[in-house]
This record gives sequence, C-alpha cells and structure tokens, in this order.
Amino acid sequence: MTGSDGARIWVVDDDRAVRFVLATALRDAGYEVTGFESAADVLSTLDRGAAPPRLLFTDVRMPGDDGLRLLDALRQRLPGLPVVVMSVYTDIASTAGAFRGGARDFLPKPFDLDDAVALAARALGAGDTPVDGRGRDTGGGEAAADDDALVGDAPAMQQLFRAIGRLAQAPLSVLITGETGTGKELVARALHRESPRARMPLVALNTAAIPSELLESELFGHEAGAFTGASRRHLGRFEQADRGTLFLDEIGDMPLPLQTRLLRVLAEGEFFRVGGRELIRVDVRVVAATHQDLEAKVRDGGFRADLLHRLDVVRMRLPPLRERREDIPRLAERFLQRAARRFAAPVKRLAPTALQRMQAHSWPGNVRELENLCWRMAALASGDVVEIADLDEAWGSHGGHGDAAPGGEDDWEAALRGWTRARLAAGAEGIHADARERLDRVLLETALDQADGRRSEAAAALGIGRNTLTRKLGARRPRS
Repeated sequence: MTGSDGARIWVVDDDRAVRFVLATALRDAGYEVTGFESAADVLSTLDRGAAPPRLLFTDVRMPGDDGLRLLDALRQRLPGLPVVVMSVYTDIASTAGAFRGGARDFLPKPFDLDDAVALAARALGAGDTPVDGRGRDTGGGEAAADDDALVGDAPAMQQLFRAIGRLAQAPLSVLITGETGTGKELVARALHRESPRARMPLVALNTAAIPSELLESELFGHEAGAFTGASRRHLGRFEQADRGTLFLDEIGDMPLPLQTRLLRVLAEGEFFRVGGRELIRVDVRVVAATHQDLEAKVRDGGFRADLLHRLDVVRMRLPPLRERREDIPRLAERFLQRAARRFAAPVKRLAPTALQRMQAHSWPGNVRELENLCWRMAALASGDVVEIADLDEAWGSHGGHGDAAPGGEDDWEAALRGWTRARLAAGAEGIHADARERLDRVLLETALDQADGRRSEAAAALGIGRNTLTRKLGARRPRS
C-alpha cells in the first residue's frame, strides 16, 4: 500500500511509543510523517510558517492543551484540515466532543495499525470539508458521569458510542432497535444531549403505553371542544418538542391511521391539531425505537413501508446483555453505587462467586433486569459483600432463577459453567454428584409438569423407563 502522493501527515501524542509505531506504519504506507509531543508544538510550528499537513492524528488527553483544544485552534487556522482523534476514552462524551469539535474520525486506543493506515487513506480521499462543529460544551466527561450515561466496554458498545458521537450532530432520523430492557431511551437521550438541539426539549412518548384513541391527541394536540372532555387547548408532543428531539418508543405499536399522519409530519414538518384548522409547523428531530421486527410487520401489513423508510435513515442496534457479558461487573457496580446513594448506605460489593453466577445468567430482561436485581441485593444483603446466598435470595424474592439461563439453547451450559466455577471457588465437595442430582430433578420434574403429572408420558418423552422416573423422584401423587 502506498500513500496518496506522499501526503504530509502530522501525529500528535505525548506517548513516544504511540507516535513511533503510528508514524512508522504511515511512512511504510508512503506518507510523509512528522511527530509532535504536544499541541503547543504543533501550533508553534505553524506559527513559524511551516507548510501545514493534509491530515493530522491527535491524542485527546495530553499535558497542556488537550486534543480537543487543539481541534478548536486548528478549526480557526486550518478549517479544511481533516483531523483524526485518538483516545483510550471511548465514552459518548469523548467521541461526541471530538466530532462536535470538527474531527473527521475517531480512532480508539489500542488500535490496529492496518486500521489506522486505512483510516488515513479514507480521510485523505474524502475531501477537505470539515464536520460542522456547532453544539454545546459538555464540560469534558461530565455527561459520562450522569446517571443517564450508557456504560460499556464491549466492542459492540464501543462501536455504538462512536456512532452516537458522529450522528449526534447530523439532523437525521434515527431508528434504535434492541430487545426490551437494553436501554434504547438512553441512546435517544445521548443523541439529544450531544446534539446542537441539546438546549431545547427532549420529549419522550411510549406509543404502546397510550390508548389508541388518545394517542393522536398526545402526538398532535387538540383544540378546546374537539371531543368530549376537551375543555381547553392541549399542545401535543410535537409542539412541545419544537426545535428539539421527539423520542417515540415502541413505534411498532402505533396504529396504522396514525402512521399516515406521522408520515406527513416527517415529510412536511406540519400538521393540524385534533379539531383544529390552524396549520402548525415544527422543527423536530424524531428518534424512534422498537423491539419488534418492523420489516416483518411491513410484510404483514401492520406497518407502513414508507414510514419505515422515513424513520430508518440511520439504524442503531443495542446488543442484549448476554452479548456483552464483560460489561456486567461495571454495570452492577454502577447500579449498586446508585442504590447506596438512594439508601444512604455503604456501597455493597459483589463476591467473585456471585459475579461469576451473574455472568453465567442469560438476562432475558437485559440491563433493566440487572438493575432491578442490584437494587434488591442492595436492600436484602445483610453484609457489605454480596455472596451467592444473597444473590439467590434477591433472585428468589422476584421469582428469578439464579442458576437458570432461559435466553437460548446453549445458555444453560453457560449457567452450568458459572455454577461450577462458583462451587469450585467456594471449595465445595461432591460437585459432580450434586450437579447430576440437580440435572435429574430439573429434567424429570419439568417433564412431569409438561405431561400434567402422567408419569408414563413424561418417562416416554425423556426416553427413560417409568420405573426409573419413579425411583428418582420418589412417590408422587398423580394429578387427576
């Protein structure tokens, strides 16, 4: 691979090793590279009349002026210069701050050198139009400390954070997909918080929670006398969100007639209140969310294809918690800290065995299920350390299953591994016999329940003899 006509690239990082390996990779690709230790070095070099680069890589956190301040200075001096921001801090506030400051792209550390070289090629080939940097200053990492901040180190979450940082500045409709409890509203709030609309309202409406006969009025408002009980004018969510963001959760449950009205608002930015004759114009960015397969609903006639195209300009998928198990410790710590603040009590910690059990669980309720469990553990655990017994009590108090993992065909194996690790760590004896006894009991009792107490039918379904089932379970009175 060769660089674009030996294009000049500057690399700014206070870490000499990072400067060296990145500069070497870029030189090997045919670029002319100069390294700088600080933002001040870059600006003083430009002040001396040096020819500016065609691309600049900069770290975010450095002694003196950081990379974001350098971005601001370069935007004034070289507004057409593409800048790639590098950082180990890949939370939404950092990525959004970079794009808001005019960065062309964001490179998370540690990075693959081939990816960095490919990114340089793309940046140099994309022209010199900088990203619009308008927007509010969030004060560095302040947003990340907010209770509404998304948390995650899993690759899928890091990719999501970078997408939020980039898309927050664009006035595009976004469709957020993901299972119930994954945090879709948090994504909508992050998109609004980091956008130029941040000083204006964010208005949320769960379309599944409003009766269909009231939903039209909630969205578009109504005039006095429009229907029985409408004693005065009511402003709908679109008017409330004017110049801001409207978050429509569970959009897949919207009735078809209202989908038609919503389509017109998205296309024209105007509507009538219920019972009204005045044409209302609004400037609203719509962010929608669903846990449903909207393409399937379109095929079945339950959702308009043209509305889906209007909403789905950009799609963001939130992964379920079982796909990002490495985030469970950090999420649990956060929820336990939040509970401690609410209860004005010391923060409880998770014993390693309890954490292993939690990481083996399939979390069908996703992050919301984890948060609720942590609140129960904070309230029920007697000591400062949450042990397996406390975890089981918290799960049991809500009808949960500490060892069960009902999210997929293979999740029971993950649960078994977690249970085994926990027992080994606790120094338990007779683990194999205990596991076999539990397995037999679960299989046989479940089959018997499924067969409505008929032992011959349950035994046949499991492929064992009726006497074997009876011997293992002991005498059990059949149901009538």
